[in-house]
Amino acid sequence: MENPISHFTCISCPVGCRLTAEKKDGAAPDEISVSGNLCPRGAVYAKNEAANPKRMVTSTVRKSGGGVISVKTSNPVPKAQIFYVLSRLKGIEIAEPVAIGDVIIKNVVEGVDIVATQNARA
Repeated sequence: MENPISHFTCISCPVGCRLTAEKKDGAAPDEISVSGNLCPRGAVYAKNEAANPKRMVTSTVRKSGGGVISVKTSNPVPKAQIFYVLSRLKGIEIAEPVAIGDVIIKNVVEGVDIVATQNARA
């Protein structure tokens, strides 16, 4: 079987290295071969993107008094779970007051909470 090769532009720093990651059959994520990186952060980024890409999710939820408040995940979630996380936010209505960092949904996916990113007063 052919080894999958992925290409990425690194976002770990402003340089934006063009990375190539090659994953050998049955290899663990740390055994992915990376080239094109000018620093160690690029190699870490490419290995994570090739093995299990994750993203922070940002959105809004409704306030009970009208309007919305911005929220985000406390940690990145696997890309395959982004739409699930967004579906959990649908229909949520929070009561004020809310402070930055307040947990809106605990464990929306394992080990990841939805937290407020702005203050809201009644």
